[in-house]
Amino acid sequence: MSELSINTTQNVVINFNTASVGQRLQSYLIDLVIKIAYGITVYGVFFYALGFAALDGWSLAAMILLFYFPIVIYTVVLESLFQGQTIGKRIIKIKVVKIDGYQAGFGDYLMRWFFRLIDISIFSGVIAFVTVASSKKNQRIGDMAAGTAVITLKNEIDISHTILEELDQEYVPQYPAVIKFSDNDMRIIKENFQRASAKGDYVTLYKLAEKIESISGIKNETNDTVVFITTILKDYNYYTQNM
Repeated sequence: MSELSINTTQNVVINFNTASVGQRLQSYLIDLVIKIAYGITVYGVFFYALGFAALDGWSLAAMILLFYFPIVIYTVVLESLFQGQTIGKRIIKIKVVKIDGYQAGFGDYLMRWFFRLIDISIFSGVIAFVTVASSKKNQRIGDMAAGTAVITLKNEIDISHTILEELDQEYVPQYPAVIKFSDNDMRIIKENFQRASAKGDYVTLYKLAEKIESISGIKNETNDTVVFITTILKDYNYYTQNM
């Protein structure tokens, strides 16, 4: 597992851990089981119970194409609908992202899907395994062509690595608008805040504060960027724990 740094369109560097070969394989197997279950169900209902198998050759071929086409487009459709995730990826908690900071689009998912023929279908996935294991960003050929990578959304369970903040019982929040953020937003903010603080990277801290202000409409009422971001994190915890 390696670290992937993404420079967003707002020039904020966000760091993620790339999904391991094992995680990607687990995701693939879950999706494969779903496809097989669908195929068996279709065969049992339409080609066995309803007798479609008795159709003439051309009609049978057309019916097979019609009912099994969802298996072919399963990956590209689900990744497009669920912003980089299939059912398997959701269960394993991994996701496809663009490495240039932009949101991946249908064209990117289509490119990855097209190269599945080389990566996975040919040689039973050996090419995908070798390229993911050997590339710096754990990319298969389809990822390289589309400019994408697969990241893990899992974190080590430690309060310093989660969105949780320790609050005093007398804590008084200052920014109610923090509820506009999601848990994932707060995770990203906290991770980058901790990393920049540890390095004394005040440029990143300032850009992070600016991004928080632009998204939420909150105005920094202090002259201290560190105090501002710390307060944002604590306020989010306060409101989400007491809603």
